[in-house]
Amino acid sequence: MLTGDLVTMRAVHPDDVPTLYDIEASLDNWEERSPSPPGPLSREEFDQRLARAGRVDFAITVDDRLVGWCNLMHEDVLARHASVGISLALDSVGKGYGTDALRVLIDFAFVRRNLRRLHLIVVASNERAIASYRKLGFVEEGRLREHAWVRGRYEDEVRMGLLRSEWRAR
Repeated sequence: MLTGDLVTMRAVHPDDVPTLYDIEASLDNWEERSPSPPGPLSREEFDQRLARAGRVDFAITVDDRLVGWCNLMHEDVLARHASVGISLALDSVGKGYGTDALRVLIDFAFVRRNLRRLHLIVVASNERAIASYRKLGFVEEGRLREHAWVRGRYEDEVRMGLLRSEWRAR
């Protein structure tokens, strides 16, 4: 179990899976969470995604209430880097939970897993997430112009990264 200022992060329990599925299957915030095309997500597809090896998943809780999850994915054990992901329930967005959870996840990644670099992808219109990532030290490393189709228009896909040396300097 890991604790932040607002959240507690723990292993994902079987009882969490229905709520996490509801968060991931929600089309209302799909584009903010993923640059992939939106569409229905079956429970079977979600369970397969959850079972994939090579992921480190944490349930995010506030006062013992599950509000989302975050993870490290695609870890490269030679180059010591991984992708970061986070998904929150819609009623938990904008309360600082995501920033706090990512702060805890970043510390875990750099200190406990000995990673030296983290990276993520976000659509440019997700200004709240980008502000959170910048607050944590992520910097824009590249932009794929009009790369994602989001709610009827093309959006830039922003790639951001954070080095352990930058995290330590903060």
